[in-house]
Amino acid sequence: MLRLGLALTLCLLPVLGHAQDRTQTLADIRAELGALAAEFNALKAELVSSGAATSGAAGGDALTRMDTIEAELARLTARTEDVELKLNRVVSDGTNRIGDLEYRLCEVTDGCDPATLGATPVLGGDTGAPAGGTAVEPVAADPGAGTGAELAVSEQDDFDRAKGVLASGDFRAAADLFATFTQSYPGGPLTQEAHFLRGDALTQLGDTSGAARAYLDAFSSNPDGLLAPDALVKLGEGLGALGQVPEACVTLAEVGLRYPGSMAQTQAAVAMQGFACP
Repeated sequence: MLRLGLALTLCLLPVLGHAQDRTQTLADIRAELGALAAEFNALKAELVSSGAATSGAAGGDALTRMDTIEAELARLTARTEDVELKLNRVVSDGTNRIGDLEYRLCEVTDGCDPATLGATPVLGGDTGAPAGGTAVEPVAADPGAGTGAELAVSEQDDFDRAKGVLASGDFRAAADLFATFTQSYPGGPLTQEAHFLRGDALTQLGDTSGAARAYLDAFSSNPDGLLAPDALVKLGEGLGALGQVPEACVTLAEVGLRYPGSMAQTQAAVAMQGFACP
């Protein structure tokens, strides 16, 4: 019983505690619960076969206590599966909504054919080098960046070059440089900002639909990133400017749901008043 108690404690702490390793997936937790349940059943069978359950050697009504533990294991397993299903629904819904926005933006963008749009990347999915592409050699993170993420060779230089062109007022060249940057360093620590600044450059050029797409890319590349709230606001404003007012209102309302208490929420509320959102 002592060995069972220790095993149960070690297994349940990662599930219930706030210090759970974030790299552990729900599938891992469910697998651990399954392994523990198997060990529990083996110990229970051993207890019954040895006669300790009825002799009192295990202390008190051992079978009753083991039945309680077994019921708790089943409850935790079911709860884990329920959380996993809800998470999958959230990811699926978010991915579908981003795909719908991409389609609508394509419809109002000159020269864009919705039929050529590829599959929308799964929201929150891992990013990596393109299939068949050449891996980029990583170097130490920029000490001044404060992000702890690794930068690829020449990544910071390319980004600074594009940013300098933007500051000089050459918005067309800046937009092109940022587009090249995001293609060259997908999923990098500066990718979200590059999408965002490309949106700013296209806004200056009067390309509202292109800017809205860039802000959508900035948001979807990292919904938890520092620029994600502002990107979502600018996306909503862009949709409204393109005449997609219902979609703009939904997008702007999402800002308050995702980032409550932020400055972006206030900006979104002002924009919603301007569009007479319900």
